[in-house]
Amino acid sequence: MVKEIYNDRIKEKILYEELDTGLKVFFMPKPGFTKKYAMFSTHYGSIDNMFISKGETDPTTVPEGIAHFLEHKLFEEEEANIFDKFSALGANINAYTNFNQTSYLFYTTDNFYESLELLIKFVQSPYLTDENVEKEKGIIAQEIKMYDDNPRWKVFFNCLKAMYVNHPVKIDIAGTVESINTITKELLYKCYDTFYSPMNMILFIVGDLSFDEILKVVKDSEKKGSSGEFTRIYEEEPNEVSQKLIEEEMSVNIPLFYIGFKDTDLGHTGREAVKKDIVTNMILDLLFTPSAKFYSDLYNEGLVDQTFGAYYTGKKTYGHSLVVGQSNHPKLVKEKVLDLIQRPVEDILNEEDFLRLKKKNLGGFLMGFNSEEFIVNNFIDMYFDDFNLLDYLDVVENVQFNDLVNRFKSHFVSDNMVLSIIKASKDE
Repeated sequence: MVKEIYNDRIKEKILYEELDTGLKVFFMPKPGFTKKYAMFSTHYGSIDNMFISKGETDPTTVPEGIAHFLEHKLFEEEEANIFDKFSALGANINAYTNFNQTSYLFYTTDNFYESLELLIKFVQSPYLTDENVEKEKGIIAQEIKMYDDNPRWKVFFNCLKAMYVNHPVKIDIAGTVESINTITKELLYKCYDTFYSPMNMILFIVGDLSFDEILKVVKDSEKKGSSGEFTRIYEEEPNEVSQKLIEEEMSVNIPLFYIGFKDTDLGHTGREAVKKDIVTNMILDLLFTPSAKFYSDLYNEGLVDQTFGAYYTGKKTYGHSLVVGQSNHPKLVKEKVLDLIQRPVEDILNEEDFLRLKKKNLGGFLMGFNSEEFIVNNFIDMYFDDFNLLDYLDVVENVQFNDLVNRFKSHFVSDNMVLSIIKASKDE
């Protein structure tokens, strides 16, 4: 039965239906929009390396990078090329794996329903052989080496390694050359059967389309799949950071830095998790964007440039704020940040600035509904956190200045602070 979620304030609605297989199909109608966008996602990312499948009692531990490896392999068919098929329909196809999900997406202006049928069929029809798995190892090994040579990628993951003791978020999404070489066809099928169950997946579509026709295509194309019953397992993560400083030399003109604040307020989902995300990013915006006095001071002293910025990202089992940029004196920048967070909170957070930023965030959110990409990506990301995108406006409006004060005091503390630096090689 088709159900409807409607937000009268923003005049947007989402239609959805849960199919007999357990797959949930969501659709946001956008009359007059020329682009049509679809994303087929599984709640399975690079951190899901330990789990108990249905009917088993012992945990399965799989090699690092296997979710990303599986994403690559789903594009392989016995005789045809998936990219060529989408191209022939005039559609652009892509996919990505992050820490928490794997998504397959396309957008097009024509032949949407034919493209949708193709999307569902290829994601639900893995073609894995010993030979093509071995061949893929060489391809992904080259990708890993490319990222290992990327200073911006390296400074980011070194920061995660500094913050986290056990949590797999510290592991590169693609794994290591050593880990992917232990991947087998059998392990890939086990991960596929566990996490690519329709019950663990959603399909989100936005555009000027017919939901009846969408449902017809999906029902005619999808497969039943497994039951989707499994348990994710993560090692217990202490509140303490792993190490306070990681430095590495690479080929850079100006040293890169990431200052990390490890989050210890975890376990939240739904509205609580979204509110924490909003509040933390508001604090970072107030302190570290070009309009902030702290940024201006650092910039005028020649300590940072336009690459300086900050953001928070967090899920149920991990979270961190990152202050990033490039500087010839990254340790001095870190000391300046440390000095900032140790000042009285009333000296650095201003309610008037907060109210101005709140209005800006509300406006930015409403503007986002003019972008198919914004709608699809944010809906799915929040859905896997048990939250509906259409309720986001209400959460932002209910944020109070005191929420920022309390969060600042608990999160931005020196004990949870780490520094990652990529500095220029000495032989350059």
